[in-house]
Amino acid sequence: MSKAQEWDAERARSRIQELAHLPGALLPILHALQDDFGHIDKAAVPLIADALNLSHAEVHGVITFYHDFRYTPHGKHVLKLCRAESCQAMGCESMIRHVEQRLGVKLGATTDDQLFTLEPVYCLGNCALSPAVMLDGKLYGRVSSDVADSLIENAQRHA
Repeated sequence: MSKAQEWDAERARSRIQELAHLPGALLPILHALQDDFGHIDKAAVPLIADALNLSHAEVHGVITFYHDFRYTPHGKHVLKLCRAESCQAMGCESMIRHVEQRLGVKLGATTDDQLFTLEPVYCLGNCALSPAVMLDGKLYGRVSSDVADSLIENAQRHA
């Protein structure tokens, strides 16, 4: 993702109009807005709904259904923690509690310094190497609390 811009209603309208003609335009529009602004501002919902002749509830429903769309900006680093059955069987819950305590936020939240967002996911496709996490799009397996600490420390050093 490129550096997100500040929310701009005119820019959003322009992006919506660029893509509104596509079949199934809602998802491409949501992706474009999130790419441009780092999140989907709630002010975009009526703009999208009007352009696509959808209800506000339909647009909101799609935004909240898909985990990758968000109404608020995420932190500089996104740490996705797998909670699927394989990862649970290999102890992900204790590692997740450790990460939450270390960063001072619960899953789904962003640290006060805007450095980390913790996101729960329900399969990263790395079951053979459970528990798995993804940091900024890079997959890691067999993640213990110590490995999670190393990943966090490395990200903090490069912030």
